[in-house]
Amino acid sequence: MPKLYEYELGKAADILVRELFKLKEGETFLITADTESDERVVDATARSAFACGAKPLVLWIPAPLGVGKAADPMLPMEPLIALLRSVDAWVEFNNEWLLYSTPYDIALRENPKLRHLCLVGMNADMMIRCIGRVNYPVLREFQEKLAERTRKAKKVRMTTPAGGNVEFENDPAHPVNCELGYADTPGSHMMSGQIAWTPNLDTVNGVIVFDGSVVPPLGLLREPIRLVVEKGRIVKIEGGKEAVAFETWLRSFNHPRMFYMAHVCYGFNPGAKLTGDILEDERVWGCTEWGVGNIGAILLPPDGIPAPSHSDGICLNTSVWLDGELIIDRGQVVDPELRELAVRLGKA
Repeated sequence: MPKLYEYELGKAADILVRELFKLKEGETFLITADTESDERVVDATARSAFACGAKPLVLWIPAPLGVGKAADPMLPMEPLIALLRSVDAWVEFNNEWLLYSTPYDIALRENPKLRHLCLVGMNADMMIRCIGRVNYPVLREFQEKLAERTRKAKKVRMTTPAGGNVEFENDPAHPVNCELGYADTPGSHMMSGQIAWTPNLDTVNGVIVFDGSVVPPLGLLREPIRLVVEKGRIVKIEGGKEAVAFETWLRSFNHPRMFYMAHVCYGFNPGAKLTGDILEDERVWGCTEWGVGNIGAILLPPDGIPAPSHSDGICLNTSVWLDGELIIDRGQVVDPELRELAVRLGKA
């Protein structure tokens, strides 16, 4: 008997390597995972890559006790960097992610051909829902239209039913990254269903309430965490035990950048649901996600703003105004042009 969703997982893996990466015969394809990763996802992806003529290389490591540069002391630095400098493509399934680590930074800087796709914490169920069953042409059209509207907006306001109310201005020099899930061009890419950008951080003022998840260090939240933000800096963290734990984690790095906002994102993957896995949580339809700490070069070229680590928090059912016009109302798309595409994606 086949394992649960074995056939569906095989199809999703084929979509990943053939459509999203467009792997070619003879290309070297690095698959990284740690001891918290789903081996079914790793094996299915390696099989699909080998079947299309690529040369898969699977690297398993012990799960670090931190993410980004906080993982550096626990990584096999020299061999990992050597691999990343030479391979053609890299899919990252590590649960404790290598994104923003020193090997990641070196790889993007020194391997101009590298195509990286960040699928941290991917499991079989998520891969089927968020990759295998996605209508990519319609989702691409939806995301590109919303991203273009966002690029043109000078002022943005976001509110949530949990009490969030934050305003900021966009910087036209900062890219608005439309993450479509494709990794067929050099650079670092993310799973489909997310639009991410770093605003003018000095203009970020108000209250941001995380009521979905915060990763790291917490996962799914039992109670909201309220951030008071002034000029892009967290000046107060309010809530219960989880708020205390989050603030303690930020202070543990003894670095001022860990209290600065890094980016904001829309979540719009039609298959995503709130699970505690940040890769999926930040793509829940109608949410917004705020990053804290390290800012990667893909969001703030050419070098980003380094910090010891990075955390992402989810704000559910967000309302969004672009230059005073309501585009999204409590997580539901209300702009007529965008709503028509949302209907086609089954998310009216």
